[in-house]
Amino acid sequence: MTAQRKQVVMSSLVEMLTEVMGDNGPLDPIEAGTSFKDELGFDSIQFVALAELIQDRYDEVNFVTWIQGKQIAEIMALRVGDVADFVVASTPS
Repeated sequence: MTAQRKQVVMSSLVEMLTEVMGDNGPLDPIEAGTSFKDELGFDSIQFVALAELIQDRYDEVNFVTWIQGKQIAEIMALRVGDVADFVVASTPS
């Protein structure tokens, strides 16, 4: 994984997260270490909306299957960079 590819995916994810969260977005910038639970306050419906945007943008990424394979504790601990890493690993270079 190149740092440049991850940065491009991160930028895309930040746009998607901003769209999903609307006016309820965070005051701080969204970075790789930003927690979905603690910092973004994400709930399950927002994950569904994010999954839809990811699928629309990255056809080859199966975000729903990836997230369904995780335990609740793993989902609660997810950071934006974890999703970026998954997207980068799932897309051709």
